[in-house]
Amino acid sequence: MTETMDIAISRNVRIPLRDGITLSADLYRPKKEGRYPAIVVRTPYLKNTTAHHETSCYFAEHGYAVLVIDVRGRGDSEGEFIPYRQEAEDGYDCIEWAAAQPWCDGHVGTMGGSYLARIQWLTALTKPPHLKTMIASVSPSDPFVEWPTGTPTPMHVCWLYMTSGRVMQNTDVVPWEDVYKHLPLMTMDEKTGKVLPMWREELEHPRLDDWWKKICYQQHFDQIDLPVMHISGWYDDEQVGTPLNFIGMTKHAPSEKARRNQKLIMGPWIHQINTSTRIGDVEFGPDAIIDLKGIQLKWFDRWLKNIPNGIDEEKPVKIFIMGRNEWVEEDAWPLPNTRYTRFFIHSGPLGANSRFGDGTLSVNPPLESERAFDEYDYDPKNPVPFITDMTSSQIGGADDYAAIERRDDVLVYTTEKLEKDTEVTGPIKMELYAASNVVDTDFMVKLLDVHPNGFVQRLTDGMVRARFRNGMENPELIEPGKIYKYEIDCWNTSHVFKKGHCIRIEVSSSAFPKYDVNLNTGAPLGKTTETKCAHQVIYHDPEHPSCMILPIIPER
Repeated sequence: MTETMDIAISRNVRIPLRDGITLSADLYRPKKEGRYPAIVVRTPYLKNTTAHHETSCYFAEHGYAVLVIDVRGRGDSEGEFIPYRQEAEDGYDCIEWAAAQPWCDGHVGTMGGSYLARIQWLTALTKPPHLKTMIASVSPSDPFVEWPTGTPTPMHVCWLYMTSGRVMQNTDVVPWEDVYKHLPLMTMDEKTGKVLPMWREELEHPRLDDWWKKICYQQHFDQIDLPVMHISGWYDDEQVGTPLNFIGMTKHAPSEKARRNQKLIMGPWIHQINTSTRIGDVEFGPDAIIDLKGIQLKWFDRWLKNIPNGIDEEKPVKIFIMGRNEWVEEDAWPLPNTRYTRFFIHSGPLGANSRFGDGTLSVNPPLESERAFDEYDYDPKNPVPFITDMTSSQIGGADDYAAIERRDDVLVYTTEKLEKDTEVTGPIKMELYAASNVVDTDFMVKLLDVHPNGFVQRLTDGMVRARFRNGMENPELIEPGKIYKYEIDCWNTSHVFKKGHCIRIEVSSSAFPKYDVNLNTGAPLGKTTETKCAHQVIYHDPEHPSCMILPIIPER
């Protein structure tokens, strides 16, 4: 045991699991003898990082015993690491072991982000008796919610590579751009220099089947009777899960107490929340960084120490409005005063191909006298780039798409310059009427802010794979030439389009490497290399009024 200030730290504490495996934990607790509430953090990213040390010291200084645990098969823990598959039961055992220790008063909370968040949800479904609350940050969703493609995203192979040993693997030495271009997907892992069994296993399940359902949690909020703090950022590449979880718990948690005590915090952040006031070239101002640890401490004080500090009486939603660059508190998510407004796409004689076309966007429905459709060719061998760094630590950001919009396989629809500031806060949806000459293909949609200086800021986006248009359980190929209505979830945002700016929508059929390219053949996913060029037709006539539904907020 080592001691620092008023904290006692014990390294490599062994936690026994029900199957005889032991996990390794670092325990931080107040030096003063006593019984304290426990905070359990389980990670595949190694417990001995500076970030874990600083966070654990902070909570120990405020009267908590903090266990930071290497999950099964990682770091100093025994067993084999199989992502997510054993985390629910292991989490139960860790929580109940902590509650039984002489330094714990029997009240246990959990916290952590990304993988560390999703395994909290999976553990909560096992109902550990001593688990009292969770703080879940940047929670990944159930399979296929973030990537409705039937395949893991190309950049997921980077994460699997990074966690493929007991310690973190060096991702800087792998030529990721070459890896992601490899076909078929099934053997993409070999381009990293090693075979990754989980990558191949996931590709063997190209729909939502029982294998995937074993690690799903978002249909089971009625089984989780806990106060939960939900935290994410508008540019978090797994952002969609956090608002969905907040909504799910406020509607379906089994008790009124749990339904009332959910808190949502959404900042101007990427996956690494609350670390910078800037994303790329966009500066969000000094208020972009908040005292998040202080807020989390207040939450734990209320639900683990039963201190009546008023956090449960605050408004449940705290969001940062980009563009205006200020925080607001709200009564619900989505906001109760939202005006869901359809913005219809149009084009003139030139067509909407590229930003040099004449595609427009307005609240006026299409007329019979207007051009009825736009068209483009999608070649899987030349996909539309999605701007991102090549590792999986963060996919995309507030990037400038002006150069991408020079391509003819990107349709561009833009409003007139706005006459006043316009706030868009809430979930973004697209209703797209489209036909293709192939039996399977993709459609991508982006929402962007066009600044007066020509900067085209990506806000959010979404996609649909045609075979999964009716859900991820029962894929069905399309009939060439037939017009289908596609409903595309473009996640969420909170952004003020300033006076003089324009609202823009892009439509294309690829966003590589965020998503794998659809080969357009209808063949089994991930196992073939043959490609077809697809001819896509996007309709916007009175019978097929393609539009994006924006959550407009009245002037505050």
